[in-house]
Amino acid sequence: MRALLAVLILAAAIVAAGCGGDSSSSSDGTGTESSTTAAGDWANSVCQAFNDWNSSITEAAQSVRDNPTEDGIKTAGDDIRSATDTLADDLRGLGRPDTESGQEAKAAIDELATSLETSTQKITDAIDNASGASGLVTAGSTIATTLTEMGSQVSTTGQQLESIDAGGELQSAFEQADSCAGLTTTS
Repeated sequence: MRALLAVLILAAAIVAAGCGGDSSSSSDGTGTESSTTAAGDWANSVCQAFNDWNSSITEAAQSVRDNPTEDGIKTAGDDIRSATDTLADDLRGLGRPDTESGQEAKAAIDELATSLETSTQKITDAIDNASGASGLVTAGSTIATTLTEMGSQVSTTGQQLESIDAGGELQSAFEQADSCAGLTTTS
């Protein structure tokens, strides 16, 4: 059980690190695909969504530390799944940033949302199929691996946003957005 806890805690840290760097994805659900959002507001919404998600993932890891039982692990998995579903919804709800590469940025964020939902299904399946101590260890391992994959997906999307942002508009927006301050410092 201690090994499972260590894996889940490590995975949460990897996800948090994946959110660091320059760009991430989405949030507030106020836009539609055809609408545009000021770049600063868009970046702020993206970072706020990731702040909320990271907070939920961290709380889920803490709950497993506090309650390392079958129910505790299942609850943490459900919390991770719920937080990720919310993140994907928030990302899709963003309009496109009002920048030269806004449509490409919106497409990258939407693609990330789809990838995160696919990963969430892996977590759901792992939890639903877990039974007994052995099943819990397997589920915990799957959850940890999936969280690591999610961190990689976030990092890849950040790199995509950097590469399409030839004019530096998005980078500047992320640097100036208040809710991005905690995400853009790597630890």
